[in-house]
Amino acid sequence: MAPRKRLCLPVLLLPLLSLLLPQADNRSFIVDRINDRFLLDGAPFRYVSGSLHYFRVPRVLWADRLFKMRMSGLNTVQFYVPWNYHEPEPGVYNFNGSRDLFAFLKEASLANLLVILRPGPYICAEWDMGGLPAWLLQKPEINLRTSDPDFLAAVDSWFKVLLPKLYPWLYHNGGNIISIQVENEYGSYRACDVNYMKHLAGLFRALLGDRILLFTTDGPEGLRCGSLQGLYTTVDFGPADNMTKIFALLRNYEPHGPLVNSEYYTGWLDYWGQNHSTRSVLAVTRGLENMLKLGASVNMYMFHGGTNFGYWNGADEKGRFLPITTSYDYDAPISEAGDLTPKLFALRNVISEFQEIPLGPLPPPSPKMMLGPLTLHLDGDLLAFLDFLCPQGPIHSILPLSFEAVKQDHGFMLYRTFLPHPIPEPTQFWVPNNGVHDRAYVMVDGVFHGVLERNMKHQLFLTGKGGAKLDILLENMGRLSFGSNSSDFKGLLEPPVLGQMVLTQWLMFPLNVDKLVKWWFPLHLMKSTRPQAPSGPTFYSTTFPIFGEGGDTFLFLPGWTKGQVWINGFNLGRYWTKRGPQQTLYVPRPLLFSRGGLNKITLLELESVPLQPQIQFVDRPILNSTSHKTFVYSLSVETPSAPEPMELSGH
Repeated sequence: MAPRKRLCLPVLLLPLLSLLLPQADNRSFIVDRINDRFLLDGAPFRYVSGSLHYFRVPRVLWADRLFKMRMSGLNTVQFYVPWNYHEPEPGVYNFNGSRDLFAFLKEASLANLLVILRPGPYICAEWDMGGLPAWLLQKPEINLRTSDPDFLAAVDSWFKVLLPKLYPWLYHNGGNIISIQVENEYGSYRACDVNYMKHLAGLFRALLGDRILLFTTDGPEGLRCGSLQGLYTTVDFGPADNMTKIFALLRNYEPHGPLVNSEYYTGWLDYWGQNHSTRSVLAVTRGLENMLKLGASVNMYMFHGGTNFGYWNGADEKGRFLPITTSYDYDAPISEAGDLTPKLFALRNVISEFQEIPLGPLPPPSPKMMLGPLTLHLDGDLLAFLDFLCPQGPIHSILPLSFEAVKQDHGFMLYRTFLPHPIPEPTQFWVPNNGVHDRAYVMVDGVFHGVLERNMKHQLFLTGKGGAKLDILLENMGRLSFGSNSSDFKGLLEPPVLGQMVLTQWLMFPLNVDKLVKWWFPLHLMKSTRPQAPSGPTFYSTTFPIFGEGGDTFLFLPGWTKGQVWINGFNLGRYWTKRGPQQTLYVPRPLLFSRGGLNKITLLELESVPLQPQIQFVDRPILNSTSHKTFVYSLSVETPSAPEPMELSGH
């Protein structure tokens, strides 16, 4: 018989260690309806949460922002999952790089933050089409956010990919997701389709199980259509609203359990042409304190806003089309550049009265950099680069097609036709039924004639020779993201009319400007095409070194009109200097090459450049400089009109 081996001490301790370590089976987050509270692992729990969107923050900065949230006294982070960010075309999924939401979940865990997840399918979030993919509109008759079989089939397919990936991250499975929202503010949508909500709830339960807390969020007026039996009902409102009245209304839908404000507004969004929105520190802190005194759980929207890089901003329709700015600073407690504001310190003091605050100093502001002015050099007008912008060639059609019909989700498309006969006298050129979605830059034989704009400026007067080339560059300024959320098709939605003649026989060039900037421009192509007196859509660029470590900075474009800007091939977003309020674009330090490295900046200016085509980098943002009289047009007359006050929308 072989001699019996002696058990070593570590082996003997394993059973004891297994009892001491937290087990997934013992983890729970539930509603205690008897005592109107949450229970986390059986103990009373109240979350004080803040919203942060991983898709608005460069991945390299996630840890920094989450750490600052935790040090502010928050115990939870809330965020959306934008469907269109992860499924760019049907059946093609992207969870890499800045889209790796599971890496974000891990960073939240490392920061000791629990997670409230809001996967949609619709999220609003002032994000393009409220997070719904634009390819849904390739079926023009689709009814979004309803029981329409086409919509449900797409939703089911997406969630059967996403939700199983989230399952291991549920709190009771050892992860940090304590609750998940079903849809988003559905009561603010026109459909009020209870079968749609029941379908979603059943899908979430089938894929995530019965233990995860599922909830809904609505404004007070949306609770009737947005709530659903079996899903925990929460509400959203800001510091100016009547908290007592709204929570009393919530009790009609959720008589027992903790009171929850899922979106307590610390600031607000900005529209191009409106003033920068702010919320006073006193009002925000007083409202939070009053809710915490009631024992409510609160999520502050936003705690850190971030940036609508690229073409991702959404839009509202309130009497006219209102696209949202590139900056999503939101007047939040953590600024767009990640700095701690007086609002944060005041909120932290309030939170410290109700729960422990992590020990240790709060981080100082990040280093900021100033540079310039820098002179940009003319690369050429957009039309000169058409072969590179659309190498596959144009699409032919008798009548113009929408962006969605040719599978162009974002950015720009060029529409081209030819004048059938001479137009010697200025002749009215317009698009019926407000059919420009959203801005049209009109050129005849390469000469820029002006802009048509959705809801704002509806006609130009053109002249030209017979056979002259009529080019219309259409810009998608972001799809509607809130409210009725009707299908927001982009492009020329009606055939243009010149005088009494409907123009036909169109060539459409879907443009990939990002690819041109990233891959072709570094080769310095087509420099010989530079026009002598450029106007209309034109490319400018320059290179510049940064000596030393550099820092965060803000791109200032004085005298420029409107366009898109790239730094080192990264699409920084839209600028609209002449309309405001945003005058600077946030440039995170990781986008720049330091220590003498050569950086390249490229601008696509869509209208007109200053006499001196210069830019500069400044060390603080300018977010509130609006000149209303430079842009506001009435549909009936060509004189400026005063902007009307905006009603608040949800998210």
